[in-house]
Amino acid sequence: MITLKNINKLYDLGEVKVNALKGIDLTINRGDYVSIMGPSGSGKSTLMHIMGILDTPTSGQYLLEDYDITSLPDRELARIRNKHFGFIFQSFNLFPELSALENVMLPLGYAGVTYSKRKDRAKELLAEVGLGHRMQHLPTMMSGGEQQRVAVARALANDPDLIIADEPTGNLPSDKGHEIMDILEKLNNKGVTVVMVTHNPEQGMRAKRTINIKDGLLHSDELNSKGGV
Repeated sequence: MITLKNINKLYDLGEVKVNALKGIDLTINRGDYVSIMGPSGSGKSTLMHIMGILDTPTSGQYLLEDYDITSLPDRELARIRNKHFGFIFQSFNLFPELSALENVMLPLGYAGVTYSKRKDRAKELLAEVGLGHRMQHLPTMMSGGEQQRVAVARALANDPDLIIADEPTGNLPSDKGHEIMDILEKLNNKGVTVVMVTHNPEQGMRAKRTINIKDGLLHSDELNSKGGV
């Protein structure tokens, strides 16, 4: 599904240059459930941002379904991102002035879906994540776990091929974190590819495959015998 070839990322901060990624070669297969782990500053979030086309590499090649998207213009990359990827962030990233329903409808609007279909799809997704009774609530009226479930529903709005989750349980108590992990596993069991950045070893081992990043280098890439259990 995704092939990264010799990916390098250099941040030029004036007098300081940070080489965040150093020649990463990585393949994500359709149906994978991958956790990306590593210490703070290891490059794991940079890798996730490049994988999700939220950032571009300094050098290297990005293949999506064997099609080279490395040098595509920003507008085309945004179209691909909206159509194929869904994102879940640690800080939820919901619009505070919009209801749960309106937040989930947003990516459908960017995709040109009609209002009635956007509304029906958002209602369906919120019901699937157990928030059918909270559709008109603003994020400030919801718990952290509920807000993250809204974010999950929003990530699924355009029926993405790949879910990219950046520390999706980082701001949640452990019981609510387990709920989000359960949702991700169910999505993967339905065929959705999931890539998750996490600092939590227990959660990382719930994935089918764990990639460890250290000092901008791919340190290990292993299958988990208990992944998905």
